[in-house]
Amino acid sequence: MPATAALDTFSRHGGRLTAAGAAFPAAPQPWLDLSTGINPRPYPAPRATLAERARLPQPEALRALEAAAAQAFGAPSARVAAVSGSEAAIRMLPGLLGVGRVAIAADTYGGHAEAWRAAGAEITGSPVAADAWVVVRPNNPDGRVAEAADLLDSAAKRWTVVDEAFVETTPQLSLAGQAGGRLVVLRSFGKFFGLAGLRLGFVIADEGVIARQRAQLGDWPVCAEAIAAGLAAYADVAWADRTRARLARDAQRLDLLLGRAGLEVVGGTSLFRLARGAHAPTIFQRLAAAGVLCRPFDDPHLLRFGLPGRPADWARLAAALSGDLP
Repeated sequence: MPATAALDTFSRHGGRLTAAGAAFPAAPQPWLDLSTGINPRPYPAPRATLAERARLPQPEALRALEAAAAQAFGAPSARVAAVSGSEAAIRMLPGLLGVGRVAIAADTYGGHAEAWRAAGAEITGSPVAADAWVVVRPNNPDGRVAEAADLLDSAAKRWTVVDEAFVETTPQLSLAGQAGGRLVVLRSFGKFFGLAGLRLGFVIADEGVIARQRAQLGDWPVCAEAIAAGLAAYADVAWADRTRARLARDAQRLDLLLGRAGLEVVGGTSLFRLARGAHAPTIFQRLAAAGVLCRPFDDPHLLRFGLPGRPADWARLAAALSGDLP
């Protein structure tokens, strides 16, 4: 596949392994997917019991999950509602908030603009004259952190949505405990806990927003497996602390590998790194030919890398970056 076509195919979002296999059919299997910011060493979550999987989720179990998440977020449980992944909340919020003009930065997660545009909202870059402001914090893909004071000041004037999908690695940055009024916070479960396939996320907001969300989603917004995993994971503080330390070390290790390949790390979090280089398209092609998928962007000089997990994955990435392929 020509370089430009490959970049266009994979620049919208990560995780497109089927498309990668079609674009690079000679690549060795299995693919090493570094195109997302998902923890490659997932939480050892318990499964739901056979009885739990055989019946509809109980409302008491759902409320217990939301209470456990609220405690982890430092927010009142009445202001926390579970959804089937933070992406579901992103797509739902425009309808719940019902505003016509929303400020969203161009260099952030594109799903926000897609959702608001689909709802008929006008997208602008500045919150000054907007009815709502959407901020990803830390930002995806560069990891920048908007000032908390600016966001809280904004929430006194307009709806302010803070997407904290990657905040679990630096929980001290979270504004979840201050959500309410016109401040809405989104949290993701799957990225930090490495269980994205469970599709679990949370909205933290004023009780009125939460009530409208629950009315729209109905009685079973998440499945029994997500409830079982979330209840265990949010209570396991020791695992979370160890994982944050390990991810920070692994991010530094990844920085060294990328630097040796001639890429400059220009941002990110400890779940992903954003790198710049004049030869980034060539590196993307070389990695894909080796069965390693990273994330390109419309700016052809940028690539985003998630973390390898196993020692063999680290060795495979190092070999592909160096061009030392079997």
